[in-house]
Amino acid sequence: MSEPIKTDVLIIGAGPCGLFAVFELGLLDMKAHLVDILDRPGGQCAELYPEKPIYDIPGLPMVTGDGLTKALMEQIKPFGPTFHFQDMVQTIEKIGDPLFRVRTEQGETFEAKVIVVAAGGGSFQPKRPPIAGIEAYEAKSVHYAVRQMEAFRSKRILIAGGGDSALDWTLNLAPVASKLTLLHRREEFRASPDSVKKMMALVGEGKIDFVLGQVNALEGKDGQIETVVVKRNDGSVVSIACDAILPFFGLTMKLGPVANWGLKLKDDELVEVETASFESNVPGIFAIGDINTYPGKLKLILCGFHEAALMAQKAHRYVFPDKKLTFQYTTSSTSLQKKLGVN
Repeated sequence: MSEPIKTDVLIIGAGPCGLFAVFELGLLDMKAHLVDILDRPGGQCAELYPEKPIYDIPGLPMVTGDGLTKALMEQIKPFGPTFHFQDMVQTIEKIGDPLFRVRTEQGETFEAKVIVVAAGGGSFQPKRPPIAGIEAYEAKSVHYAVRQMEAFRSKRILIAGGGDSALDWTLNLAPVASKLTLLHRREEFRASPDSVKKMMALVGEGKIDFVLGQVNALEGKDGQIETVVVKRNDGSVVSIACDAILPFFGLTMKLGPVANWGLKLKDDELVEVETASFESNVPGIFAIGDINTYPGKLKLILCGFHEAALMAQKAHRYVFPDKKLTFQYTTSSTSLQKKLGVN
């Protein structure tokens, strides 16, 4: 067995909240390792909407999920965090006061004084539509997320679904695709009314097609779709030539091993976090971002950033119990500016 990796703080989850936690901890001289099930930082921003605009990050009128991730990675460079991707924390054991031993699915062992759970809603995977043989096309011509819009330029695309993701990508990909068809099983949508209005305008202008029905079969070879067979609501069957299909039927969220860590949960969320520091019912374990809930909770990235800042203040007591913490501003503190490499 390899020697344990020792660190001040272990962050579970490398989404925006986990990344910003590195910054807040770093300002207070705490080093962090991060474990994430994905193969890169960014969490849902990177996995589900890397090119989708976000409009409610303070000071940034618009930023994409990928852009926000890159900015956060640049911001935390001075603190040299270590990432452990494609791994999942399995067990957490209290071995000191404060000290935790953490083991992962890939066999890593960590010893940390503080644990920060920033795992969003847990690990997630798209819901696979019940279409015979769809697995053979996945990752080549069936895609559950759009990571680069340019990959779909001049292609014939069929988007299936009626929620925000389906409508958002219909609007975003319409100018890129050579032909785009939106397929939904009914005329009512779960998306925002504004998106539905814009989509119907494109249909009226002949820029996209809208079909009521469901995918009946896929035809193609070697993982490349050539035709989608659709059964329309009127009972007729139509074949639609296409190069790629994007099914957006929602996500299946899996909380995973978090449920076995002794933390109080309700409906797959951590409850009983105290809102002065977002510490859980287990001293030394904090929960920030979408994983926690409390009265007045808003599931916004900006709220997770706020939670990370307060968490770091309390975490400092565990990591440096004999060191007095003096609050400082980055705008005026030369010592903080030195840590950031700007002084």
